[in-house]
Amino acid sequence: MLFNSYEFILLFLPLTFAGFFALGHGGQKRAATLWLVLASFFFYGYWDVRYVPLLFASISFNYLVGRQLERCNGNRVWLTFGIVVNVLLLGYFKYTDFFLGTVNALAGADMFDLPHIVLPLGISFFTFTQTAYLVDAYRGEARNESFLTYLEFVTIFPHLIAGPIINHKEMIPQFIADKTFRINYDNIARGLTIFTMGLFKKVVIADKLAIYANEAFSHADSLTCVQAWLGALSYTLQLYFDFSGYSEMAIGLALLFNLDMPVNFNSPYQSRSIIDFWRRWHMTLGLWVKNYLYIPMGGNRHGEFRKMRNLFVSMLIIGLWHGAGWTFVIWGGMHGALLMINHAWRKAGIALPKVLNWGMTFLCVVICWVFFRAGSVHEAMQVLGSMADYQSLLGAHGKESRHLLEMIGMVALLAFVPNPLVLMKKFTANNKWLIVTAAMLIWAMWHLNNYSEFLYFQF
Repeated sequence: MLFNSYEFILLFLPLTFAGFFALGHGGQKRAATLWLVLASFFFYGYWDVRYVPLLFASISFNYLVGRQLERCNGNRVWLTFGIVVNVLLLGYFKYTDFFLGTVNALAGADMFDLPHIVLPLGISFFTFTQTAYLVDAYRGEARNESFLTYLEFVTIFPHLIAGPIINHKEMIPQFIADKTFRINYDNIARGLTIFTMGLFKKVVIADKLAIYANEAFSHADSLTCVQAWLGALSYTLQLYFDFSGYSEMAIGLALLFNLDMPVNFNSPYQSRSIIDFWRRWHMTLGLWVKNYLYIPMGGNRHGEFRKMRNLFVSMLIIGLWHGAGWTFVIWGGMHGALLMINHAWRKAGIALPKVLNWGMTFLCVVICWVFFRAGSVHEAMQVLGSMADYQSLLGAHGKESRHLLEMIGMVALLAFVPNPLVLMKKFTANNKWLIVTAAMLIWAMWHLNNYSEFLYFQF
């Protein structure tokens, strides 16, 4: 089920909301929690009910391992066991075809038949969420209330499919707090407004940008310079509006149930360095990698060389986490190399004008996104080659040039306009906000007939 669908907005959400608070106001906290868990399983199973048992098995396994770790903090055997099983589960479903295909390519023969395993929705997110819980339990920083609250922690439908990645020790106290089970009209007003902003970004902006991006990348072998730049910038903007839109919808939905979920985007295209970009883009993933991968590998504690190595390896893993393909590995490696250069640049104390820093950073991000979007390395190189073919500018069509200028205008706007969630800090439930929210909601609902999946569903 998609957030940007009539069945979700008009049926699932009202029924889930009404049932949760009807039970919560009646003092039946466990029943209200169970209602929300069952609704979340239904939400997940609506896509493909065959993978509901897999989700439940993963949750049960991690809960049992976590309980062992809670009882005996520092038990490395249980931690290793839990992490290995999680990695094997993710690896089987997400990377089997990739690794077998790579072996076939290296051997120059079809040594293995590819099983073409269907990727369970959200497996990357619920695997990372639970692995972080195991590590926190090992460190003595996480403790469960019950299996039911752990079920809620993993399955709560706003974040289940594509994040934000939530933290056990931050969310469990919210799940059991008395105020969570009582209607909060201020949270409802803020939640609906944030949800509407995200919905608008997805269906009115991102889905329109997808037209230009899809057109360009489906004709990678015959693009002019303008067409290539139009495709690259369209995708750069589409991915931001699509994923940040989803994240804001998730945050808004959680607020309806009195839950505070972490911010996932903070105006990333305003960044003036790649280091700054990764503090603003997919923030919960960046924090996860920092706390559960980069720092355990040694972080910056053992000299400059190991620090650079840890940065690069972390970004390679981020790339592979996003998708089973060499384009994602290259994308992660490029960002790893850029982070290494950025750190060396800072250490050298080289200062440049802010606008130049921004321009260089944005250009690097756009080039990297070409690999992220392309279906193959060859296709990415074709698009990048066309972007550098300035001789074809002479044959550019007026319509294409106008669309490219529109994309550049949107980029300039994003470079200055504050993040919607920053604006929400000044939110008060008044008529002005009501009119703006209602107008955006009506406009977005009008476009739901042609709704599409969120880009991060494929990861």
